[in-house]
Amino acid sequence: MEIEEIKKSFKSIDTSSLVDKVEANLVALLQERKLKVGDSIPKELELAETLGVSRTVIREALLRLKVMGLIESKKKKGAVITSPDLFGVMSKSMNPHILDQETLKEMFEIRLVLEIGMADFIFQRITRKDIEDLKEIVRNEPPATQYHLFNIEHEIAFHGKLYEITGNNTMKKFQKMLLPIFDYVHHSGLLKKPGSLKKFVSHKGLVDIIEDGSPELFRNAMRNHLENHFARLFE
Repeated sequence: MEIEEIKKSFKSIDTSSLVDKVEANLVALLQERKLKVGDSIPKELELAETLGVSRTVIREALLRLKVMGLIESKKKKGAVITSPDLFGVMSKSMNPHILDQETLKEMFEIRLVLEIGMADFIFQRITRKDIEDLKEIVRNEPPATQYHLFNIEHEIAFHGKLYEITGNNTMKKFQKMLLPIFDYVHHSGLLKKPGSLKKFVSHKGLVDIIEDGSPELFRNAMRNHLENHFARLFE
């Protein structure tokens, strides 16, 4: 009985390994054939013959591609290439409670880089209405906001508006996933140093620069605004 259990275990491992390889080979094959969004992919039988595996393995590998949003089933067309919802897939694993500490810290760093780098997009695409909206947001913040290390509600309102102004929907979706992680890391003790309640460029100060300054001034001001977070990352 014990030997039979071991055999079953080995069989399960081998099957999983084969499906992993077939999944990777399928993606490579679709790329090699230069299929684009909307194109039908080869039938299961053809794929099985091309890759030299059973249709059962092909079916399981195709199911994985469907879960990832790389293909979908269409009436009369069979399986077709789709443009995956990258953030729909990512959001399922972007939970700070299941990510390791190094990944959490790196996600924290990504947000800092994005917000310093968005200056030119903001200045190219901002409207008078956007500036008024930003003023209204900072008007509702407490006077000492510039001394606060991190307030999730203020961050969502103000920085979320900045991402909206860039006109980059992909970046905006990414920001929505990053903020909970940023908040978690900030309070988790993962960072090397405690923050200091020094005076940094406030949200209001950033709005003033957006209204009357330049992308370069904004980049420098945003770097100063985020200085406390940088200081906590480095020894």
